[in-house]
Amino acid sequence: MMHYQSQSQYWGYYSLPAVRGSSAGDPMELVARLASESAVVIFSLSSCCMCHAVKRLFCGMGVYPTVYELDLDPRGKEMECALSRLVEGSVPVVFIGGKLIGSMDRVMASHINGTLVPLLKDAGALWL
Repeated sequence: MMHYQSQSQYWGYYSLPAVRGSSAGDPMELVARLASESAVVIFSLSSCCMCHAVKRLFCGMGVYPTVYELDLDPRGKEMECALSRLVEGSVPVVFIGGKLIGSMDRVMASHINGTLVPLLKDAGALWL
């Protein structure tokens, strides 16, 4: 079960603080704060097939990420622009243990070369 985030809905134990604290002015600070609040965080678009694929990859491994659907958040466009400065391309953008992993290609490369599972274990997202 993934934890989806939107401003007006609660899923699991998480709710999206759309504007709170010092992050209210800077989308990059907001992204950094949200990325550090859970072991695995995915910034996504609800209609994106690559986003769906990366979410399914993690769920298939028994990892249930916190997912921020940017198209459902009032600050989503601003956060998407901030994320585009961090990675080449667009969503999905994955953080593990608060550290930027990257978009779909980097996640899949890590999965294939065997470095994804250790990252997930170190972040406390996987207990195998």
